[in-house]
Amino acid sequence: MPLYRFITPHRAGKWYPDLATAQRHACEIGAGFLAERSGEFCAYRETRLEVVERDGPVRKAA
Repeated sequence: MPLYRFITPHRAGKWYPDLATAQRHACEIGAGFLAERSGEFCAYRETRLEVVERDGPVRKAA
């Protein structure tokens, strides 16, 4: 099960179970935005997408 998040030079987003959700929340950390007309995601410069593969449920750190 892959997890997705966007990283900027100063902030890291939360992990999300799908890319579309990660893109919708990217503006919260200043990683990019969704274009109004096309709905396409536009990442800001120096933004990276991290993807990890997780087996089983994700546990939150205490």
